[in-house]
Amino acid sequence: MHKSELRQAIRNSKRQHTAGELGAMSIAAANRVAAHPRFLSAKTVMLYCSLADEVDTALLMAAGTGKTIVLPRVTGPATMELRLFTGPQSLAEGAFHIMEPTGPAFADYGKIDLAIIPGMAFDREGHRLGRGRGYYDRFLPLMPQAYKIGICFPFQLVDSVPTEPTDIAMDEVIWE
Repeated sequence: MHKSELRQAIRNSKRQHTAGELGAMSIAAANRVAAHPRFLSAKTVMLYCSLADEVDTALLMAAGTGKTIVLPRVTGPATMELRLFTGPQSLAEGAFHIMEPTGPAFADYGKIDLAIIPGMAFDREGHRLGRGRGYYDRFLPLMPQAYKIGICFPFQLVDSVPTEPTDIAMDEVIWE
C-alpha cells in the first residue's frame, strides 16, 4: 500500500470511532506512557499538542510535573522549533490549527531524554507514517540521543509502513 492510500485508510478508520471512544483510547495510551520507565526517569521530554484525531497528550503534560516539557511550534513551510511548555495558559492556536507553545525557545536538543511522537500509522518495527509534510523526519535527527516513542490508537498499528531513507523509526510504539 502506498503512503497516500494508508493515510486515507487510517482517516477512514478514525471516522468509525466516536469522540468518546477516541478519548478512552487516548487515556489508555497516555497512561501507559506516563507509567513507562523512560518517561518516569526523563528530565526533559518532547511532547506534542494533539489534534482531535490524535492521542491526547494533555494527561502527559500534567504528569510531567518536575520535568522540562518542550513542544514543537511550526516556524515555516518545512520547519519547526521547540518551545518550553509553561502551562496550558501558554498555548495559542498556530499553524494547521494546532495549539502551539508561546513559552521561551528551547534549543538544547542534546538534553531531550524522551520524544513522544504522533503519526498516522506505525508498524511493530517502529516505522512511522506522518501526515506527509516531513516536519518530524527533518527535526528528529537533531536529537539522536532521545528515546523516541510513537503513540497511536490501536487501529493505527499496521503490518507494514512504507518507508524511505529519510524516514526516522521510533524506538518503541505504544498504542493502548
